[in-house]
Amino acid sequence: MTAAPGIRFSGRASVDGVAVFDRLELVLEPGGWTCLLGVSGVGKTTILRLIAGLPTGAAFEGAIAANDGAGLGARVAYMAQSDLLLPWATVEENVTLGARLRGEAPDHARARRLVADVGLDAHAAKKPNALSGGQRQRVALARTLMEDRPVILLDEPFSALDARTRAEMQELAFRLLDGRTVLLVTHDPGEAARLADKIVVMTETGAEEVATPPGSAPRAMSDPAFHAAQAALFARLGAA
Repeated sequence: MTAAPGIRFSGRASVDGVAVFDRLELVLEPGGWTCLLGVSGVGKTTILRLIAGLPTGAAFEGAIAANDGAGLGARVAYMAQSDLLLPWATVEENVTLGARLRGEAPDHARARRLVADVGLDAHAAKKPNALSGGQRQRVALARTLMEDRPVILLDEPFSALDARTRAEMQELAFRLLDGRTVLLVTHDPGEAARLADKIVVMTETGAEEVATPPGSAPRAMSDPAFHAAQAALFARLGAA
């Protein structure tokens, strides 16, 4: 993996002349986790897809640039809320999907190591319908890591999981994505308070950075500072 860049996003997006967001500025620090919160429809997923170079259905006026001056396209991996696994493919086949779609020979040894890293080495030959929701998300995480990109975009990837599995997946993702520049879109103030190096709340009029709890992530959910930050974010979102 090449060094993780910082990213500056600035501009506005609209659909049929109606603003999705306007005059928005967002800075992702290199090698850090930025958590982006906001009410539904404010444009969070649009930002992710714009950074990833994916279609959005919106007209964008602005700039998206890495701090090292190099292009972003080949350096970005995107993990969606849905696991998007191919139902007829095994765990290992899903993990190596990117290479196969590009017509490249998959690195099966590396894929097997990643499957083991996410705790699924005993399930590598299974298909998605034989896996739990948490296991499917682990496959999706391994597939994202298989791309070995320095910029990772996560669109509410843990929202469909139960509380225990979500906490486990948060810790796993944080460990395996160490050193990468991560942008996580979430509706969960607790998730942001636990994982973020930087928290940004998005509103219809722009974006505002808010304080993170003290200490390094992932923060203990028993920490009073975590609970205070979570409560403050709930209040901030209620006023957004």
